[in-house]
Amino acid sequence: MEISAAGRFEVRITAADVGKRVSVRRLTGNGVGAEKFTDTVGVLTSWDDDGMLTITRRDGETVRIPESALVAGKVVPAAPARRRGPAATYRELARVASRGWRPVESERLGEWELRAAAGFTRRANSVLPLGDPGLPLDAALTAVRRWYGERGLPAYVQTATGAEGTQELLCAELERRGWVREVSAELWTGGLAPVADRAEGADVVLAREAGEDWLARYQRKGVSEVALKVLGSGPSVWFATVPGKSAGDIPAAIGRLVVDGRWAGFAAVEVDPELRRRGLATEVMAALARRALEEGASAAWLQVETDNEGARALYGRLGFAAHHAYHHYRAPEADGS
Repeated sequence: MEISAAGRFEVRITAADVGKRVSVRRLTGNGVGAEKFTDTVGVLTSWDDDGMLTITRRDGETVRIPESALVAGKVVPAAPARRRGPAATYRELARVASRGWRPVESERLGEWELRAAAGFTRRANSVLPLGDPGLPLDAALTAVRRWYGERGLPAYVQTATGAEGTQELLCAELERRGWVREVSAELWTGGLAPVADRAEGADVVLAREAGEDWLARYQRKGVSEVALKVLGSGPSVWFATVPGKSAGDIPAAIGRLVVDGRWAGFAAVEVDPELRRRGLATEVMAALARRALEEGASAAWLQVETDNEGARALYGRLGFAAHHAYHHYRAPEADGS
């Protein structure tokens, strides 16, 4: 916090700093002896005329703070230094992740990409906004709702928070317009070689297509032709399977990998619930990592939901760390619906 030469806290932010990353300290409590200092770090997304600040934290949560409660505040660097893992910008990772999970239909709206795949996953059925839509925001959102409505789909916008170049301001604008954040997750990155070194992967079978056995373990049942197109999309796609104990058994574990230049993206790593904690997920990832290394990749990424404690613990042991959070905002219901 900023402290003056006289030893007092100072507020060194103003409404002109909206859009910048800030660190603030405020006084909380009921004024009868229970007051305490609370610190908040995030992007300043608004400073209303009535003296109310809104700060969006790394995980996408918003905090509203009365100006009168501030005791200190300053602008801080746009993003904290990465402690480990490959260096990458948000835009690079967003584009890599998008190429690894393609929709069956897409259309450009300026620098926004509208994506649709008959409703199979939000990632393939949401707008990826990586710049200016070429229209005022309200007009752009109207066009988005019309485009998805024509396809019988709800309108979603995928945003990100927590790294340099992410979209805290857009998140705040969507929330002001009544868009609802339904799902949040994180994109993690790590080195590829350490994953390959963790296990032999000897019992893992790799294939270019998702066979019937792989699909039998996949958590999304009743996979359609559209879903198969999405699953098979990407520059270089591999499917990993650990066969069951007997012929005809559902596989003990599966995984999916997309290799795209220096990046390898892991997804759909699933293990029979009765066989968890036996290293099968690590075996799957190690086998896929070796194949990615052979194709020239060196860095890895994956996506994990914030409440999946088991997966997060596994990926942490393999050297992955969170790069940014991403969110899916759903359009509000139309008036009169």
